[in-house]
Amino acid sequence: MSRAPLIVVLALIALGSVFVALLCGSLSLTTSQVIEAIVKPVPGVVDDVVWKLRLPRVLAAFACGGLLATSGVLLQVLLRNPLADPYILGISGGTALGALGAVLLGAGVVGGNLAALAGALSAIAIVFALSFRAGDWNLHRLLLTGVVLSAGFTALISLLLTLAPQAQIRGMLFWLMGDLSHAHSSGAAWLVLVLVVSIFTVCSGSLNALSLGALKARALGVAVGGLQSALYFGAALATVAAVLLGGSIGFVGIMVPHALRLAGVNDHRWLLPASALVGGSFVTLADTFARTVWAPQQLPVGVFTALLGVPVLLFLLSRRP
Repeated sequence: MSRAPLIVVLALIALGSVFVALLCGSLSLTTSQVIEAIVKPVPGVVDDVVWKLRLPRVLAAFACGGLLATSGVLLQVLLRNPLADPYILGISGGTALGALGAVLLGAGVVGGNLAALAGALSAIAIVFALSFRAGDWNLHRLLLTGVVLSAGFTALISLLLTLAPQAQIRGMLFWLMGDLSHAHSSGAAWLVLVLVVSIFTVCSGSLNALSLGALKARALGVAVGGLQSALYFGAALATVAAVLLGGSIGFVGIMVPHALRLAGVNDHRWLLPASALVGGSFVTLADTFARTVWAPQQLPVGVFTALLGVPVLLFLLSRRP
């Protein structure tokens, strides 16, 4: 059955979340001021707040949420595990270790991003080398390797926090809990989001078959090894892009796909774009709470993704027969 009307509704909700995020902040703006700033910008305080401060952060928040939710969908298909999320394979741990290590060494923004990317690529290479053998995946080894790497990276991150100067600890902790205050350029993240969602939506029939099991997928003519490799690297790319942009924002990748499945969206042709829209809207609204509820002080967005997401998912689970 077509879910096109649902996608339209979710797109409207996404636009609404973006508008609410532009409306809310330390400086109170009216609806007419925001609309006028978007449609007919006039140099001034309102125009600067909307275009230079809020819109870049809102776009970054939406991209982060969409990437994490999309990565969660792909990993849950790959591992056939409902607990799979973007952080289960150690990729985010490698990214965080590289970024925080660069901060501790006094590297600038470019150096920090390069170090984070190097950490992520190292984690990807280790997991791939240990899990892909003889032209096929060993999914049990993949999961165990990811869990072990995550534990190791967590220990090293704790060591860095212990050794870090007092003045740097707060910023490092904020980044670990999700921090979008420095996310000003999200063009690369949006490109990754559009590419990953588009490519795997086209392959949705194969994803539906693989979700039934590798044997059934092979019987239906799916090239399982190639598809599993594509799923792994697609999820890894989406996770890296999200973590580089906003730090470690938890709970999105596991909550959003499950919420949509509990709502009856199981076909990946609709689940992937729906997850991107819901994940983007969710993180956008969570970040709006994070920067307004205790204004002018800003709180980590990851705290609010958990506080808002847990009761929603528990409510949906309670209604499941």
